[in-house]
Amino acid sequence: MSTNSRIKCAALQNRVMSADEAAKLIPSGVNVGMSGFTGAGYPKAIPLALAKHIKSVHDQGKPFRISVWTGASTAPELDGVLAEVDGIEMRLPYQSDPVCRQKINSGQMNYMDIHLSHVAQFAWFGFFGKLDIAVIEVAGILEDGRLIPAASVGNNKTWIDQADKVIIEVNHKLSEKLEGMHDIYYGTALPPNRKPIMMAEPDQRIGEPYLRCPLDKIIAVVETNETDRVNKFTEPDETSKRIAKHILAFFSQEVAAGRLPKNLLPLQSGVGNIANAVMAGLNEGEFENLKAFTEVIQDGMLDMIKSGKLVSASATALSLSADGLKELNDNIDFYRERILLRTQEISNHPEIVRRLGIIAINGMIEADIYGNVNSTHIMGSSIMNGIGGSGDFARNGYMSFFVTPSTAKDGAISAIVPMVSHVDHTEHDVQIIVTEQGLADLRGLSPRQRAICIIENCAHPDYKAALLDYFERACNSGRGIHTPHVLSEALSWHDRYEKTGHM
Repeated sequence: MSTNSRIKCAALQNRVMSADEAAKLIPSGVNVGMSGFTGAGYPKAIPLALAKHIKSVHDQGKPFRISVWTGASTAPELDGVLAEVDGIEMRLPYQSDPVCRQKINSGQMNYMDIHLSHVAQFAWFGFFGKLDIAVIEVAGILEDGRLIPAASVGNNKTWIDQADKVIIEVNHKLSEKLEGMHDIYYGTALPPNRKPIMMAEPDQRIGEPYLRCPLDKIIAVVETNETDRVNKFTEPDETSKRIAKHILAFFSQEVAAGRLPKNLLPLQSGVGNIANAVMAGLNEGEFENLKAFTEVIQDGMLDMIKSGKLVSASATALSLSADGLKELNDNIDFYRERILLRTQEISNHPEIVRRLGIIAINGMIEADIYGNVNSTHIMGSSIMNGIGGSGDFARNGYMSFFVTPSTAKDGAISAIVPMVSHVDHTEHDVQIIVTEQGLADLRGLSPRQRAICIIENCAHPDYKAALLDYFERACNSGRGIHTPHVLSEALSWHDRYEKTGHM
């Protein structure tokens, strides 16, 4: 143990061991809850050691696989290495690793895609089976055994509560000043004993700064000194800027119409360059005293906090570039007063999302002319990443935006199609669709009105005429025309792409 150990609990000193030793405490066939959410707060050493151990067992001709439950995506040092050695039987609830994706789409790994707000409660309900072991990264352990959470919270509280045994990774690379940035709520209960969650403001504290774990559950403590996965965000391109411009103009119109206050409503934004472009636009725009109630804080929100445009941000994880991480660590006293990291069952909770009136902005792969959205699958069959928290916010938010460039693969694919090849968000949950071509406000429209609005405002010019032709022929097909389709052609665009490489 290092001389400046962050393991201050005397009762745990004799459980400090190497990652290799700790990994061998995880047997084949178990369900393992690992910390981590969007590349932050995941264990760094134990998954690598476990992958090495699994490979050695496989080399002996013996089976060894575990099921891995997390908060969301992790990093190559967890998902990637375990998938590479065929060590994962079942993965849930969200992943973004290319090796995992290949294994899932080839049928070598089972994957359960699920709304992020459902994960903790389904684990409590016993729907996934017994959680055997939790492997959790923390920034430190206090004298009384309480745990200082890392750069994400995710499902860590639930994993610790539900697991029979817990392994802790204490990461010395994390700033010790993360202490106090977290708000861990311990008031959840199973039906019929649930009580309302008493949160009326997005920056309101309702819990405590630490995770609790009975000391007799902790079977190993491993010390590490590794950074989280560093995300790479490019400067917003012209397409992202145009999408952001449409959204900001819409906000101004809504304020003028009295449907939004001057400081808007709390913002939720998905991960990626378009989300950062929207934040950059807000940072340069007219709106002041903004707040965020979201899942992930990216560089764009950090910039807004620094400038004063964003007065507070509540999330379950940080997901920063190298520059963003340096900015946070260099000024962490400032940010700790303005950022709260919560469990994802609170950050994504439908009750709170609806009460606070969240403005939800999430990405998509494709939308059809009636407003159904596919967020997860390529050509209907191959998973990309997962639904994440987009459904939690789209269904329950005050406004639900879905955004994407109007084409993909250098124009070979249209993001607006006659019928989506997979449905994650039905037309009933989608209010506003935005591409660089324009914004389609679908509120108050019938299906046929939505079709015209989406085609005219969001479709790329190369595909607009074909979409209008499909819609008009569907309307004149002699069948019911509430939501008109030509069934023999509804998925023909996807079929044509798979056969010819172009829609």
